[in-house]
Amino acid sequence: MRVITLCGSTKFKKQFREMEASLTLQGHIVISLGFFEQSEGIKITEEQERLFQEIHFKKIDMADEIFVIDVNGYIGNSTNKEIEYALKMNKDVLYYSKGNNINKQISFQ
Repeated sequence: MRVITLCGSTKFKKQFREMEASLTLQGHIVISLGFFEQSEGIKITEEQERLFQEIHFKKIDMADEIFVIDVNGYIGNSTNKEIEYALKMNKDVLYYSKGNNINKQISFQ
């Protein structure tokens, strides 16, 4: 059983929900986003954006690996920072667009 934090744009709510279900059914513990401001049209302040980034780094700290929801290879600035942070913390990184089998471990150390 692995702890997996999902990372990616809040544009991809549908794909996040699909991966949450898939990974949970495989027996993993999944940490995801609290809400999807872009998908849901929620406006946030710059201060809230910084807070959410800090919270997501803590979620990465709690995980064995991250799974990047990068539909069509799209990775925004915030997600890039999360990937860099995960690699710095020696976490495995898998990608939705590459069809990674979640049970196969990929390490970029």
